[in-house]
Amino acid sequence: MSLRQDEREPWPPRPWIMAAVCAVAGLLFNWLTKVHSIEPSPGREAGATFIGIAAISFVLTVERRRWSWAAAFAVAWGLVIALVGWFTARYNQRGEIFEWPFLAGIFAVAIAAPLFQTVRDEGAWRIPYERLHRHAWVDGVIAGASLFFTGVAFVLAFLIGALFDLIGIRLIKDLLNDSWFGWMLAGIAFGGALGLLRERDALLGTLHRLVMVVFSVMAPVLAAALTIFLISFPLTGFKDHGPFDGATPVLLALAVAAFVFTNAVIGDGRQERSPSRVLLLSALILILTILPLGLLSAWSLGQRIGQYGWTPERMWGVVAIGVTIAYGAAGWWSAIRRQLEFDEALRPVQIKLAIGLCALALFLALPIVDFGAVSANSQLARLHRGQVDAAKFDWQAMAFEFGPAGRRRLADIARTGPADQRVMASAALKSKGRYEVQEAVEAATAAPLVRQNLRVVPAGTAVPEGAMAVIERSSWCREATCVLTFVDADKAILAGSQARDGQVQSLRIGRGEDGRWNQYDDWQPYARVTPPRPNLDGKAEIRTVQRRQLFIDGKPVGDVFE
Repeated sequence: MSLRQDEREPWPPRPWIMAAVCAVAGLLFNWLTKVHSIEPSPGREAGATFIGIAAISFVLTVERRRWSWAAAFAVAWGLVIALVGWFTARYNQRGEIFEWPFLAGIFAVAIAAPLFQTVRDEGAWRIPYERLHRHAWVDGVIAGASLFFTGVAFVLAFLIGALFDLIGIRLIKDLLNDSWFGWMLAGIAFGGALGLLRERDALLGTLHRLVMVVFSVMAPVLAAALTIFLISFPLTGFKDHGPFDGATPVLLALAVAAFVFTNAVIGDGRQERSPSRVLLLSALILILTILPLGLLSAWSLGQRIGQYGWTPERMWGVVAIGVTIAYGAAGWWSAIRRQLEFDEALRPVQIKLAIGLCALALFLALPIVDFGAVSANSQLARLHRGQVDAAKFDWQAMAFEFGPAGRRRLADIARTGPADQRVMASAALKSKGRYEVQEAVEAATAAPLVRQNLRVVPAGTAVPEGAMAVIERSSWCREATCVLTFVDADKAILAGSQARDGQVQSLRIGRGEDGRWNQYDDWQPYARVTPPRPNLDGKAEIRTVQRRQLFIDGKPVGDVFE
């Protein structure tokens, strides 16, 4: 049977058109993302998202007939995901776009593409399962093969560049080092490969059948493994760390694999499903294991939530578990109705589930439900009930992972909370990055102890606030007495130990030209003098030189500093 879905004449210029579209998209994407600034730019990220989603959606779904439908589909989804990306980048202080809502939006596009292609082929809102299933598999095969071809194109380009570099021609090598050329080459390779595959029915059909056969052959192996696991679990349970350390992702991944392998066995329709009863029985077992895997995932994640409360990641996990249980329930319903003929009952249900899953993913991607607010309330409730100490509370998540709601709760604590919590909340709010929060919180809570343990030499010397901030961020004065000795107004040596009764060490701090204090070893604000080159024919001799080093109680501490 032909795999051409719209039953029309060939489109020879397709590879060139697809390559041109993706090349232009690559250049625009590079222009929007090539920003020499450490500050996030949600507008540019959203624009780059629109270009990427629209271009890939268009080249993946377009056909000569009703090409304007594909253009409208691509532009619409590009705008939606760009909006999602813009909200996602602005939601947290980090300005990162690759968060769960953004990924949910991309997942919605991936489901919507074969649904759209089926409706486009029908010319009306009709979704025959055979077309839908084939579009879904073929899209995946084409995308994977095109990515592989893109990788091959880059390897070949690098080899050609290295070849000409051997004779002094660096043009290709220099071009490959420019980001604009890399994105353009990736677009040409990906779009051209996709267009070639769409125009090669025989090759595409072979790839499609090969993937289906490989997955079908693996179905009995997975079915046997899952059967043994589910029979053994009541006797063994999880290992000590199982429910709390990675069980849920593993179980959900296996449920997805069971779903994929089942569909590989049952094929696009009754005529194309596997004739092997062993494979059909394996598919039946796999579809029946999805529900218990989902229930075990729910129990595992529930244990984690009971111990540590809600977070956005756990809420997304609950959504994934709900989808798994829904698919598992559909599998059981189909098996009860038709036994080995379960696929006849399952196919219509899978169409409804696909539409529902696409709508759910889009709904959750949009800024309608605030998982961060729910998580912030849950974590604060645990703090107020005393289930977690303030020192061990996840201030980082409140400041940078729970969105505006998390920062509002932090501001409330900074104003009206207990004294120790006010200090930690204020430090978290003042932090400029998520990785600075823990250090800032520890420094704020340790500040009184550090000032108490600090001895300044010469005595009575005022310690600049910048230098004190460096000392508080370190761990040198938190366990025992430490000594700060000023070399001059801009340099000082801190001596102490990072553990009680530990080895005494030294830390050099200094003030640079910009007035900031920092650690000497990290910042190196002082220029090193390069001695003149000696005449090796001159006189050689050994001289005694004078160096400066910190001594405490007559004993040297740290290294020579001058």
